[in-house]
Amino acid sequence: MFRTRKLEKAVADNDLLIRNARVVRPGDASTEMPDVLDIAITDGRITRVGAGISASAAEVVDAGGLLAFPGVVDAHQHWGIYADLGDDTESESRACAQGGVTTSLSYLRTGRYYLNRGGSYRDFVPEALDRMAGRSYVDHALHLAPMTREHIDEIPFLVEEFGITSFKIFMFYGGHGLHGRSHDQAAFLMIPPTERYDLAHFEFVMRGLRRARERYGEVITLSLHCETAEIMAAYTELVEADRTLTGLRAYSAARPAHSEGLAITVASYLAHETDFPNINLLHLSSDKAVDAALRMASAFPHIDFRREVTIGHLLADVDSAHGIGGKVNPPLRERADVEALWRHLLAGEIDWVVSDHACCRAEEKFGDDPEDVFLAKSGFGGAEYLLPGLVGEGLKRGLPLGRIAELTSAAPARRYGLTGKGSLDPGADADIVLVDPHAQWTVRAADSESAQEYTPFEGFEMNARVTDVFLRGRRIVRDGHIQGTPIGRYLRRGPSATVTDEQV
Repeated sequence: MFRTRKLEKAVADNDLLIRNARVVRPGDASTEMPDVLDIAITDGRITRVGAGISASAAEVVDAGGLLAFPGVVDAHQHWGIYADLGDDTESESRACAQGGVTTSLSYLRTGRYYLNRGGSYRDFVPEALDRMAGRSYVDHALHLAPMTREHIDEIPFLVEEFGITSFKIFMFYGGHGLHGRSHDQAAFLMIPPTERYDLAHFEFVMRGLRRARERYGEVITLSLHCETAEIMAAYTELVEADRTLTGLRAYSAARPAHSEGLAITVASYLAHETDFPNINLLHLSSDKAVDAALRMASAFPHIDFRREVTIGHLLADVDSAHGIGGKVNPPLRERADVEALWRHLLAGEIDWVVSDHACCRAEEKFGDDPEDVFLAKSGFGGAEYLLPGLVGEGLKRGLPLGRIAELTSAAPARRYGLTGKGSLDPGADADIVLVDPHAQWTVRAADSESAQEYTPFEGFEMNARVTDVFLRGRRIVRDGHIQGTPIGRYLRRGPSATVTDEQV
């Protein structure tokens, strides 16, 4: 598709020169197409952006007027949740690259799934990094969930030794497992029988993170999955007894939107009580959830709340998703909630958009009755559709391209301390995604690089396509196809970031 010309590197000024790209600047509020510019790259970093750059390069790529986005920083994924972490790293990072994601941040925790083990993160994290080493096609970092008192005590060690600065609380685990009611919390979470994963634990996590923030600064953040276990347990019982509702609509009713709102309210007050200000409210799925988040931001102006939504909740609803493969936590909602999320997004009330990518193959996903949503596992992949879905639907709704770049790249990079990511300015990592904003295509699971054989987006019509992707100046996707071997690095953040960002 593109004309590529190579010169002898000995006489070239740059390693790579991308010509004739419409460079999308994060935060640019213009609804006009960006200017056509050139991007010069040396040693994996952008050195110059401008019109008609006259310098030579070892390789010249003519973008032909396509959009050039900064590589997507997908701040919410789950590598290894249902498959071997190493295998998942390889296959799902290919899906990331296919969709223009050049940096993945994946949530890990002890307990069932992931490495299927409890114990100390001093032992858990090295094993996880070892399994991932050398297998990722994109750069990647980790969030961790402190599940026990020992994990809270380990926070400084995790920051200093592994550059992990972002942490998570799964609020609904207080009485729910990953897919439904949990009658034995300690067995599911693999925590000591003398401990509880409850509101008191959440408070102590915040207090531990406050101490870490005093030591390491604002890079320390806490993300929360906000649903209320008691509400979900009661409503699940009602929905299963009634049997009027089926499929994704039944699952949404069993985990009602006010469950999100209540959990957000509780979490926000705990942040106020513990004086921990850096709170990220994850995958808000409903109008009620965003409303609660905005109310809490008004009630506690000293708390720096960030609000996240997923591309799944922006594109699919309980009717349009392709079957119960669309089961996810929190659930896909009614079309009215989808439209509400778009209104909040267009109003500037959402901070970033993610995939919540969690590959769950069919043999894992569906129960003995493949039509029973309550027997299915939660989660699905979607990194392949994050940027093309947001560009295509966003342009139709008047969302500026610069705002899309902010939502998918710059904002999460800043929040999570990923220096060098999220920008196309000189000095930034040369993570560049070329997008055709006029390409029309139909989503087919068979075309995905993910190991997942189905998708809830099956048959969706897309109006933009990722064509080429560069990671630190090296092309990893050409004309929509993955190329080369894995070159992704593990990214340390915080005080250890200056030591090395090479793969562990």
